[in-house]
Amino acid sequence: MNQDAKILVVDDEDRIRRLIRMYLEKEDFQVEEAEDGETALHMALENEYDVILLDLMMPGKDGIEVCKELREKKATPVIMLTAKGEEANRVQGFEVGTDDYIVKPFSPREVVLRVKALLRRSSTTKFLQTDTAAKDLIVFPHLTIDNDAHKVLADGTNVSLTPKEYELLLFMAKAPDKVFDREELLKEVWQYEFFGDLRTVDTHIKRLREKLSKVSTEAASMIITVWGVGYKFEVSGS
Repeated sequence: MNQDAKILVVDDEDRIRRLIRMYLEKEDFQVEEAEDGETALHMALENEYDVILLDLMMPGKDGIEVCKELREKKATPVIMLTAKGEEANRVQGFEVGTDDYIVKPFSPREVVLRVKALLRRSSTTKFLQTDTAAKDLIVFPHLTIDNDAHKVLADGTNVSLTPKEYELLLFMAKAPDKVFDREELLKEVWQYEFFGDLRTVDTHIKRLREKLSKVSTEAASMIITVWGVGYKFEVSGS
């Protein structure tokens, strides 16, 4: 199954790239490398990767900048590699669209497990798509979520979402008209406590609305801001 998955490993330390590559190739992943942010961004835009492992701190264009620019064009899943003590940077990483992070020093086995977990959740993983009749469907008038294939259709058109955008939409859609505060969404969707820094939720909601509105304003209008509280997925629309 894994031989179809293509991984880009980005780190300015050759030793770390070689270590990650060795473990990923043992699992039959295809692995390519980049040693700086500029090269990584070019490769990510020119090629199709299933996951990008992206070091946060690099000379020149850092991981935050790479992820931010990548998200303007693509929904490729990104796992950020960060050092201990870079809490604020990890928050910033989630804001620009990082799907997961791994703290250095890390176990190479943990990297493999995180990559596999992200592939399972990813809406862009080719070998997880299925042509069989979907059993796990959530259907609304202007929006369909096919949870078997990890696909979102707005008025019949496929919407390309990052894994976290997909999980956020799915979580809210499973409880229509229920109001969620930002803390709850962070805890349930990110499994991470930001201790008051809630911009990540706002950023992802904004991005989700923008992607949906390009295809269907009706679908986008189902995500409602409840001022002073949080957000809800409203079936009747606004």
